[in-house]
Amino acid sequence: MAVVDAALIVFSGIGCAVGYLLASAGVVGKADVYAAASFLVAINFILLTIVQQGYRLKTITDLQRTFRMTLTTWTGLFGALLAIAFTMKISEGFSRGATISFYLVGLFLLLAWKTVAARWTARALRTGAFANGRAIMIAEFGLATSSNAVDDLGQHGYRLMRVMEIPAKELTSPLLLSSLAPRFEELINYAREHRIEHVFLLMNWSRQHAIDSILDALKILPVPVHLVPDANTARFLRYPLVGTGNTFTAELRRAPLTFRERALKRALDLVGASFALLVFAPVMLVTAILIKLSSTGPVFFRQTRNGFNGRAFRIFKFRTMRVIEDGPTIRQAQKNDPRVTGIGKWLRKTSIDELPQLLNVLKGDMSLVGPRPHAAAHNTEYEQIIGNYAFRHHVKPGITGWAQVNGYRGETRTLDLMQKRVEHDLWYINNWDFKLDLRVLVLTALTSLRAPNAY
Repeated sequence: MAVVDAALIVFSGIGCAVGYLLASAGVVGKADVYAAASFLVAINFILLTIVQQGYRLKTITDLQRTFRMTLTTWTGLFGALLAIAFTMKISEGFSRGATISFYLVGLFLLLAWKTVAARWTARALRTGAFANGRAIMIAEFGLATSSNAVDDLGQHGYRLMRVMEIPAKELTSPLLLSSLAPRFEELINYAREHRIEHVFLLMNWSRQHAIDSILDALKILPVPVHLVPDANTARFLRYPLVGTGNTFTAELRRAPLTFRERALKRALDLVGASFALLVFAPVMLVTAILIKLSSTGPVFFRQTRNGFNGRAFRIFKFRTMRVIEDGPTIRQAQKNDPRVTGIGKWLRKTSIDELPQLLNVLKGDMSLVGPRPHAAAHNTEYEQIIGNYAFRHHVKPGITGWAQVNGYRGETRTLDLMQKRVEHDLWYINNWDFKLDLRVLVLTALTSLRAPNAY
């Protein structure tokens, strides 16, 4: 992979320089300078990719991660080298056209090659093409056929030459070594004759005596012995291992968003909310006047909602009803609800009543996009009857959300509708990225005027 990457970079660097200079000036000058620069870019790209573990099989087959890594590394490398060239006053020696074409052509070739390599590698893994390491397995009876470990080892570089199964009753015996001595001796001779390179143990990790005894029996073999996680242990080892001092822990549940992701989302909230307030200021002013003229009561409606980490906050909305409910019992708005004012019906239909929540976004209580916050009374009710409901509080609530743009907006007449809304909210939390927020905002703008459940 590294050799092909280097060849593509050097080829594109020299080719773009020669092609551009011939097309623009009719002559090729300083070809050696462009060749040296191409080699420099190639070396740095490969080193940066190695540091990011970009040439591991797991990374190569993860096309989305590979694309992201290639794009950021290639762009960052070009930016850094151009900054260095400008600082050292040598940038005049390079054609801007040749440099830009090198960046674009090189990136295209690398991404095309990564796509081909990912598909070929994935197919090779499935067919066991990389299974060259000769190995034997000592397994608890029945686990070799019921576990995915055998297939997984075969796909990732190991060829199981032999499997020795031991009944569970014998593994619990204190006389394990003496009772199985002939079988271990035969296995050791087999390992010597067939030049076995690895030994894998597949058994319940609670059988410490059996594991120690088998290690003692195999100590004469100068090969590594691997303990394969049993089903219970593997369930936890799938999670990332995090160093906490001298102890490593399995992070069973991480914060939904990293610090960088939270900072990026907050930046979008601040910029977006500020811009929206400027754009909609005239609409909000007219709305406030209409509310005052059409019914008695305050312009704004404030109600207790639960936000990030379940913390309570007061949400701002334009008042659309003749009542202001905020207590242990709150009734959702329904079709032809007599509590809704004449202007309020139009405000709810167009979602203009939600605009004051931009202030909540600026305060930090809410985000532009996230699970819609429910009244505290409804929150308490649904937490008791919907198992995963509390996970909605792992991110800030939003003015709009993935559930809303997928049709789960407004009144939830049945428990099934609320469960669907929660499912969409949890999908959003588990799959968040910056582009998803932008997509939700665009879909909100397109669907705000045709929401059948907004009463």
